[in-house]
Amino acid sequence: MSHIQYTLFRSGTYYYNRRVPHHAVRIYGSHIRQALSSCPVEAEAYATRLSDVLEASWASPNNTTPINIPAVLDSFKPKSYLLSEMADEYLSLRKIELTPPRVALETFISLAGDRDVVTYTRDDAKMFVVQLQKQGNKTATIRRRINCISAILNYAYAELDVDKRNPFSRLFIKGEGQDAHRRGTFTLELLRQGYDYALSSGSQIKLLMPLLGETGCRLAEIVGLELDDIDMQDSIIHIRPNRIRRLKTPSSTRTLPLVGYAKEAMELALQEADDQYLFPRYIKDGACRATHAFNALGKWLKKDFGLTAHSLRHTFRDRLRASGFHLN
Repeated sequence: MSHIQYTLFRSGTYYYNRRVPHHAVRIYGSHIRQALSSCPVEAEAYATRLSDVLEASWASPNNTTPINIPAVLDSFKPKSYLLSEMADEYLSLRKIELTPPRVALETFISLAGDRDVVTYTRDDAKMFVVQLQKQGNKTATIRRRINCISAILNYAYAELDVDKRNPFSRLFIKGEGQDAHRRGTFTLELLRQGYDYALSSGSQIKLLMPLLGETGCRLAEIVGLELDDIDMQDSIIHIRPNRIRRLKTPSSTRTLPLVGYAKEAMELALQEADDQYLFPRYIKDGACRATHAFNALGKWLKKDFGLTAHSLRHTFRDRLRASGFHLN
């Protein structure tokens, strides 16, 4: 006899086996026996689901509603408990760049294993931090990796209705923030040189320099633009969530003017667009691959200017601050 309620285990398979209440015998017969699964975790989930449905059917002695038992089981798939599978489910629902969480998962699973999500402990989380420190990651990177795993576990615990403290919550990182350094910024002369070269280069990826440098946008906000977000008649772009990427915060939704170098760059970029996306080469499987664009742009900026794509946003912030404004 199996320990799972209302089941028997025979020849490698769990069967739901239950006596039917007297008032429902006319509809169901005296017993219900139904094959469930060879996996005990799945069998328990199927048995619980079937019991809930049957008991609802039997609730009224005078009005028993028959159910299709095979159909109930076919339509119900127990949630997976493995971290990798819960991660796949979580990422399929979120329009986010997949590389950062995948990198975090690969490192964590290599240390703690791909296990039932409820079995991970605080020691596993601390081990993850130690490993990232040994690899030479800065504390800001470590925090981002922690947040990736934490978000997946929060999703898993909510979906599985698990009452468990997230082992990654309030995780301390020694010296956090003390290794940060301010990124360099472009001079106005460097910006003009870069913009002029980008406009004459014939390279769509280099056009991101004036588009970012003159709007202050995050790279994903530009790379993820759909044509519906661009209004060249009024020379504006709408930074808003769309089908291929979300925004960092709700307050990131905004409308920005296209003037000067940014407008010229947008006109050129549109010549390489398809009928839906501004940068179709960085759209794959319905998601914006901003990291690929970031790496391509960064390689050029690092080689020619010794700076990064992030430096453009920092430069724009400094320019705004000097004019009495601020950047969200």
